[in-house]
Amino acid sequence: MKSIGAYEAKTHLPELLARVAKGEKITITKYGVPVATLQPADAAKKTPVREIIDQMKRFRSGHHLGGLSVRDMIEEGRR
Repeated sequence: MKSIGAYEAKTHLPELLARVAKGEKITITKYGVPVATLQPADAAKKTPVREIIDQMKRFRSGHHLGGLSVRDMIEEGRR
């Protein structure tokens, strides 16, 4: 795994992303201390859109706003 400084990572991000897309892992350091790792996204972890929508619907059915509307909550947040 290659290591790169934060400033250089910021400067060369498009190139780093291209390397990561090819499967390379890159550690980003700040003052020599590892702070992050760029690595390819795991395609197997992607959840189908239909499943996510179903999860949201199940969550919504179990949670109520106690008679408040979304507009009331927005106005309350502005006070």
